[in-house]
Amino acid sequence: MPAIRPSGSDDPAEQVALFRYRVIAEPANPRLGPAERGRLVRALAATAHLAPDGTMRTFARGTLDRWIVDYQAGGLDGLRPKQRADAGVVRRHPELLAEAAALRAERPARSAAHIASILYHRHGILVSERTVRAHLRRKGLHRAALQAQPTGVFGRYEAERPNERWIGDVLQGPFVPHPRVAGSKRAKLFVLVDDHSRLLVHGRWVAEENTRAGQDVLRAAIVRRGLPEVLYVDNGAPYANAALDRCCAVLGIRLVHSQPYRPQGRGKQERLNRVIRERFLLEAEAAGIASLDELNDRFAAWTEQVLNCRVHAVSLAGNRYQVDPSLVGRRVELRYDPEDLTSLTVFVEGAAAGIATALVIGRHTHPAVPQAARPQPQPTGIDYLGMLQAAHEHATTGHIAYRDLPLPSLGMPAPDDHTDDAAGPGR
Repeated sequence: MPAIRPSGSDDPAEQVALFRYRVIAEPANPRLGPAERGRLVRALAATAHLAPDGTMRTFARGTLDRWIVDYQAGGLDGLRPKQRADAGVVRRHPELLAEAAALRAERPARSAAHIASILYHRHGILVSERTVRAHLRRKGLHRAALQAQPTGVFGRYEAERPNERWIGDVLQGPFVPHPRVAGSKRAKLFVLVDDHSRLLVHGRWVAEENTRAGQDVLRAAIVRRGLPEVLYVDNGAPYANAALDRCCAVLGIRLVHSQPYRPQGRGKQERLNRVIRERFLLEAEAAGIASLDELNDRFAAWTEQVLNCRVHAVSLAGNRYQVDPSLVGRRVELRYDPEDLTSLTVFVEGAAAGIATALVIGRHTHPAVPQAARPQPQPTGIDYLGMLQAAHEHATTGHIAYRDLPLPSLGMPAPDDHTDDAAGPGR
């Protein structure tokens, strides 16, 4: 893995550059074609991202395209922020941003460039398109959000191919040695799972939950399976640090942290943790655990012989759900809340047979569930075309002074030969 520069975490410009890389890491992949890159950029433009200042922000496609070009040309340094030419204009005229928000709410189809033009013709003050777009994003008034239908669907959380996305987590395990004696320490399991195949890429029990342990597991996983395109982890200390940010940026891995209180996409990891507790730790504790080395040896054997060999799922409304392996080949009944398809109850011959947990979620609500209508915005009363017409008429109408018009049919008067003679040498 690349060398780490801890001092970079104190540089605000580098923090911005790392954030921008995390946003565009996936479409910046040089293996992508223009069509696939465009699809990814459009999806990113419609998604809110957690900025370094803690706010949720969205970015226009043009901004994301520019970041990709900057990264391909200059690497991480190319993503450092540059001084803006219109700095200070908005601070002197904050009322313009409120009017820009009202204009977008009134007509969501208005682009940032269009709104900037309206503000200029109405007030005579030039506000850049980027400034308008950034303000509308902060206010949640980007066009993708306003034009979309209200829905509780968060999208699909399954990679399309191996190594497209790895999911990382830390599981709190038993005290080792077990049964607990003086000097026993709680073991922690660092795991990385391939989101497409559900393969446990690598896992290791350690005594300390820190950055070094997380990097050791990531290094071993990369050596065994190659580089992932995306690393999806939580916000715990082993994963939320400048060292991991820089490693992923240099290796070309897109680092994604799950948002607090929004665990969409981490359900598969949590279900894996439950399987490990119920199928592995239950037996390991019953047999006794002498050391971390013994625990790791047994976990590696169980992973290859049992965990990575499981296949059992059902489907509903385009979603896929994991069920107990004992139900494979049997006819089951699924009962569910149409407004929450994240979890189903499985029945066999009228008796409850456990919970079906989601593997692939394309819909979080049933298609028949009605969606709330968006409230109508207050009109601004601004007639943009009327302002343009008035300005045009003012510039093109008025009295015409015919004496000032050129007469192309008449030439310049010829020189007076008599006058030239009078001014000759004889005078």
